[in-house]
Amino acid sequence: MSHFSGLDWAIVAVYLVGTMFAGIAVRKFVGKVEHFLVAGREMGLSLGIASLSATEFGIVTCMYMAQNGYDKGFSGAVVGILGAAAMLFIGLTGFCVKPLRDAGVITIPELLERRFGYGIRRLSGVVIILGGLLNMGVFLRMGGNFLVHVFGISGQAAARAAEAAASPSWMNALMAWAGAHYLELTMTGLLIAVATYTIMGGMLSVLVTDFLQFVVMSIGLLLVTVLILRDVGWGKLTATVMEHYGEGGFNPIAHPKMGWQYIGFNLLLQTAAMLTWQTKIQRLLAAKDSATSRRIYSASCFFTVCACLLPGLWGIAALATLPSGVVPASDTTVAMPMLLASIVPVGLMGILIASMLAAEMSTDSSYMLTWASVIYNDILSRKRKAKWTERKRLGANRILVGAIGLFLMFYGLWYEIKGDVWTYLGLTGTVYLSSMSALLIACCYWKRSNNWGALGAIICGAVFPVGFLVLQKVPATEAFAERLGPYIPGIAAYVAAGLAMVIGSYLKIAVKGEEAA
Repeated sequence: MSHFSGLDWAIVAVYLVGTMFAGIAVRKFVGKVEHFLVAGREMGLSLGIASLSATEFGIVTCMYMAQNGYDKGFSGAVVGILGAAAMLFIGLTGFCVKPLRDAGVITIPELLERRFGYGIRRLSGVVIILGGLLNMGVFLRMGGNFLVHVFGISGQAAARAAEAAASPSWMNALMAWAGAHYLELTMTGLLIAVATYTIMGGMLSVLVTDFLQFVVMSIGLLLVTVLILRDVGWGKLTATVMEHYGEGGFNPIAHPKMGWQYIGFNLLLQTAAMLTWQTKIQRLLAAKDSATSRRIYSASCFFTVCACLLPGLWGIAALATLPSGVVPASDTTVAMPMLLASIVPVGLMGILIASMLAAEMSTDSSYMLTWASVIYNDILSRKRKAKWTERKRLGANRILVGAIGLFLMFYGLWYEIKGDVWTYLGLTGTVYLSSMSALLIACCYWKRSNNWGALGAIICGAVFPVGFLVLQKVPATEAFAERLGPYIPGIAAYVAAGLAMVIGSYLKIAVKGEEAA
């Protein structure tokens, strides 16, 4: 039973009202598209660290990392370690991100046009949107799952629906419908709140609210972690992992669900994400200069590890304390919110919910703005944009943010994830990460790269992850997809994209001559 009181409701209400006020208040400073999409490129180091950390930790992050802890023990934290290592390397060296920021572009496809042409820019935008929206499509459902389990809404809604069905009337029918659709209603409420200030203030609103959300989120994470370590204890956590997973719970190579394939795929995935995931890159492009953007990456790697390790501990605590059979084997993502609903006391529960709402709102607003910026900047006709006034351009971006919000709401209602959440997110992200990382590296450092290689990389990088996701959904091939596993197709996507870039570029040189380079 969730320990949620009037005090907790007051804490959550104050947070929501404060965030909405702060997000809407900055709308008066948005006079140009550059303000709306990249905050006028004036973001400093501290705000950049807070914004990047808040954006990349949503409820979905908390859920899949807790699921990793529940299913894989401490080995599940390897995802965060690989991500932090990639972020630190890129921040220290400036690999790709320095020339990208120095170019003064708004999106990665805008830079790619300078070497590969407008056709590749537009196609890159389509691929980024495809991978990004497929990836984000599950965010609202995961956020809703967390909230309804922590609040205990599911049981209350089912009881009310049963009562309403017993006494037919239009009011009872409405209550019955609401009881059957509590998750969808929760998701819709979250989305409307986030979309409101994002549409009005763009990146300026996102940055201001990100800072508030980073503070609240950090407090909530630390307090709940301290509570778990106090009540459960480190010894019981480690003993539980050893009991259920043996050496594999501490060594990812020895874990039967992980191994070298898992590590290899996630190393490629995390490196590509740090280079080309548009929500991360948009923070770097909003920074004052390339030196600031590099420092943001270097300093944020610590929070990347924390964002994976702390929820992982929560998942292990759920494994250690929840009775056997309570958590459904088909959906272990609910283990962590079930644990929190039973152990977090009054007062702290309000802070926890506020922190999770902070995480969700930050992620959703940033992602909606990111994909809208790609559609506007790289897919809409540049000839039409050239004729638009600044007001019309801002209006187009706001409409795009709203349209993406509607798509995400409806897509999130019906898509069912097969397997663990992190793998699904990794595969859908790979649809564009594999090719865009190959294109960005070639654009920055290989003068012989050309549009033939870029086209080949885009096609080959998308074929493997999309093909695997389709195989999972077709009954005739579902068993084959399960035997194959997601990691081989994931690795194949990155290898194929790199090879296609090289082979395609040299093929054009061979066919059309050296001047084609």
